[in-house]
Amino acid sequence: MPDEPDPTSEQSRPAVDGPADGPSDGSTDDDPATGESDDRPADAPPEAVVDEAARLTSLAREAVDEAEAVAYREDRAATLAEYDYVARVREDDTGDVLVVHPAEWVEDGTIHPERIGDIDRGIERRLTGSGEGDDWEAIEAENRTLVEEVRTVHGEDHAANVAVLADFAGNHYAKPITSLTREELRTFLNDYYRRNAWPTDEQRALVEKSVVLSFQVADERCPIEPTR
Repeated sequence: MPDEPDPTSEQSRPAVDGPADGPSDGSTDDDPATGESDDRPADAPPEAVVDEAARLTSLAREAVDEAEAVAYREDRAATLAEYDYVARVREDDTGDVLVVHPAEWVEDGTIHPERIGDIDRGIERRLTGSGEGDDWEAIEAENRTLVEEVRTVHGEDHAANVAVLADFAGNHYAKPITSLTREELRTFLNDYYRRNAWPTDEQRALVEKSVVLSFQVADERCPIEPTR
């Protein structure tokens, strides 16, 4: 199913690369020169809000039912509207990127460059790819090796959970498990694992700890802490 279908005709679309974000949130077809900044203006949405927008975008992309996908996109639009921001998905050479930017940049579905006074007001979150995914087979081998190391050190239940995490990291982001961000790990725990894993009760109870252990076995710092 397409991520966020574009209802406009070829004649009415702005002549730029990249998919439109969909009709439910005032998204655009033009590609602003956006980027993250540690010194972004105070009126930009907090990081947690952008993380939530990325989470809802991922849910919309994975939804089987189109009505469910639309509902996620509408939730995202409402979340960003509190800050007078909108969102769109841009494709680039290394994957898809969520672009969150001020609504005032847009008129009639097109971004007007003259309205972009401060490019740091635009924020990006990568949805797929990572710049590391040119050799997917090598990444897959690295993740599966980590699964076996977890199995050796911590047993079958934790290894089963990390195997699902390896599927998520490789298939959705083309990334090693240990390159997953806090937001991506939360998407795994809160959404992907519930939808795609068939765990035992013991595995389900251990999954957050399994994620942390996978980073510990790899001698890397985990971005999250288990809640139990």
